[in-house]
Amino acid sequence: MKINSFYPVVMTQNVAKSAEFYQQYFGFEIVYESDWYVSLRTGENQQRSYELALLDAAHPTVPANYRKKAEGLILNMEVDNVDSEYKRLVLDARLTLEQDIRDEDFGQRHFILSDPGGVLIDVIAMIQPSEEERSNYSEAVWLQEG
Repeated sequence: MKINSFYPVVMTQNVAKSAEFYQQYFGFEIVYESDWYVSLRTGENQQRSYELALLDAAHPTVPANYRKKAEGLILNMEVDNVDSEYKRLVLDARLTLEQDIRDEDFGQRHFILSDPGGVLIDVIAMIQPSEEERSNYSEAVWLQEG
């Protein structure tokens, strides 16, 4: 199979509020908008754009047994400077903080927020993992980093 595109579609109970959140705080722009579905894309450049869609959980295109808001989902957003994003999103904007900023042995400095529908957003900067954890990475990861 050749995949031409891949992006998450998050089911929410308030499409407009969720779309506004991702536009305001994460720089997404609307590509398509209806009252039940919004397609978003980052506008950085063509080689580094990311997509996210929001879908009304009660819409008839969703199988009846699954018409509920997203659960058990974390969106990872890797950034260059996690500390400045922490200041901007947590200290200044006062978004809902679910897990405070911290360093992990497996090679991340991160904090976790939640969006208006309860989806977790993990804002991450990669850091050097502990020696023990480094062995869990493929060699290709370290070759890419130089």
